[in-house]
Amino acid sequence: MQLGKIVGTVVATRKDDRLVGSKLMITQPLTAALEPRGDTLIAVDTVGAGVGEIVLYIVGSVAPFAVRKDDAPVDAAIVGIIDSVEYREGNG
Repeated sequence: MQLGKIVGTVVATRKDDRLVGSKLMITQPLTAALEPRGDTLIAVDTVGAGVGEIVLYIVGSVAPFAVRKDDAPVDAAIVGIIDSVEYREGNG
């Protein structure tokens, strides 16, 4: 699982039938210190996340399982909304 921040939404009136009813969110990957890292990605929301929220997301072959559609063309899925993060840099 990875940390991300929801920075926007995507509306697609025409899409693969297996994605009908799915909410698509633009997600900015984050470091453990909640700093932006890398490029944004589009993830299917399974938990009702909103813009500005910090989330947990998964990528790759496990993502379709999160949306409960094993054969859906999904490579990223939001699976949790973060309440808080405690991060300590280094070993001490």
